[in-house]
Amino acid sequence: MEIILGTLVVSLILSLLLGFLLGYFKKVFHVSVDPTEANVRAALPGVNCGACGYPGCDGLASAIARGEAPVNACTVGGPATAKAVGAVMGVSGSAETQVAVLLCQGTNELSPVKAEYNGIKTCRAVKLSINGNKLCDWACIGMGDCEVVCPFDAIHVLADGLPHVDYRKCTGCGLCVKECPQFVLTTVPVARKGALALCSNRNPKKAQVLKDCKTGCIKCLKCEKVCPEHCLRVIDGIPVIDYALCTSCGECVTNCPTGVLSLIEKKVAPV
Repeated sequence: MEIILGTLVVSLILSLLLGFLLGYFKKVFHVSVDPTEANVRAALPGVNCGACGYPGCDGLASAIARGEAPVNACTVGGPATAKAVGAVMGVSGSAETQVAVLLCQGTNELSPVKAEYNGIKTCRAVKLSINGNKLCDWACIGMGDCEVVCPFDAIHVLADGLPHVDYRKCTGCGLCVKECPQFVLTTVPVARKGALALCSNRNPKKAQVLKDCKTGCIKCLKCEKVCPEHCLRVIDGIPVIDYALCTSCGECVTNCPTGVLSLIEKKVAPV
């Protein structure tokens, strides 16, 4: 009984001592929190995906409060978050909602593999070892690095060998774009109208392009010729659109012989 009582007394004394020390150290080492930073942090979505380039929402909130990052730096939060953060900082906050788009249509059927690959199952490993696994050197490799890094479960590689984006979930954070070693992923504003080239094959030889991929851009320049606004030019083998002039008429889409071009408003529609 004496042992039990002694243990209880010692435990009580230690508890009181530790509580006193914790209170003392909290006061001594207290770090004042900038109320502006705290309010900015509260306005951020709290996903901590790192797409903004900062170490999570805390890091971004600190940078915005110090004036080192724009109020619309959080692409995941979109216009609503930009507006809320702007209100905290006393400035106008605006941002376009963006989504990821694959600039390749080279499925396993349309752009066959050039050799059997046995190694680490990542796009980056395939790129470094054999410069891609498809006949088209610019094609999507399809090992799913983009799928792995997506924090929103919005992109998945399906049986055709290509990643497919679920536009109900995609926030346009851009992590998949940064991860792709083939640079065949990009982000586009959802509100943008106009054509988009879904091909990255820059080979100038028409015959070789069709041998590598049946949906590759063959550089025929028909899209340039039929564009009534003259807003499209084939640069480095790929159609490039001036969206300040494009009226989304669809003439280039209709006249493309290999189906390379697509209207953005149709491409990024939620499935």
